[in-house]
Amino acid sequence: MVRDTDLLELAGRRVLLRPLRADDWDAWREIRVRCRAWLEPWEPASEPGSPDPVEDRDAFRSRCGAWDRQRHFDSAYGFGLFLRDGRMIGEVSLGSVQRGPFQSAYIGYWVDDAYAGAGYVPEGVVVLLRYGFEVLGLHRMEAAIVPRNAASRRVAIKLGMREEGTSLRFLQIQGIYEDHVRYAMTLDEWTEHGPALVTAWL
Repeated sequence: MVRDTDLLELAGRRVLLRPLRADDWDAWREIRVRCRAWLEPWEPASEPGSPDPVEDRDAFRSRCGAWDRQRHFDSAYGFGLFLRDGRMIGEVSLGSVQRGPFQSAYIGYWVDDAYAGAGYVPEGVVVLLRYGFEVLGLHRMEAAIVPRNAASRRVAIKLGMREEGTSLRFLQIQGIYEDHVRYAMTLDEWTEHGPALVTAWL
């Protein structure tokens, strides 16, 4: 894999990760509207008065541009999660990239509920882990998950991410600062377990 901040496509066995573009809005919006009750309970509330990218094409275009700028400046990497036939099914991301002595980032993901439980998200996260450790040169990646979000926690557990404990009132979710369970993997753990994950998922 070659690091390229402008043209980037990461392939798994069944999934493809690439940055979202303005012309993805219709497919992205269809999922977000249909799966609102499935997705929104686990997400931060929007800033009051901010345009909603689900309802506003220009806001979605701006969101894509923001991801592009963050990728250019090595501060975050956002990807649409697609099946190999081109169907969009969700998103995965590396956010809050910290360099210097940290060399770390946060993993985020969501999936269309019609495709949940089929292993697409774990596969996408393995692609992301490989990219983060082997291309971006990160030392540590972690996922912070609301304790009652069993489906998201299963992804981290399935991939052998180490549970590190619970951070109290860690992140605003739908207007309330909620506790989050922290799961992490470091480069030495990837070096040991990554080949098996790649064989199993990719």
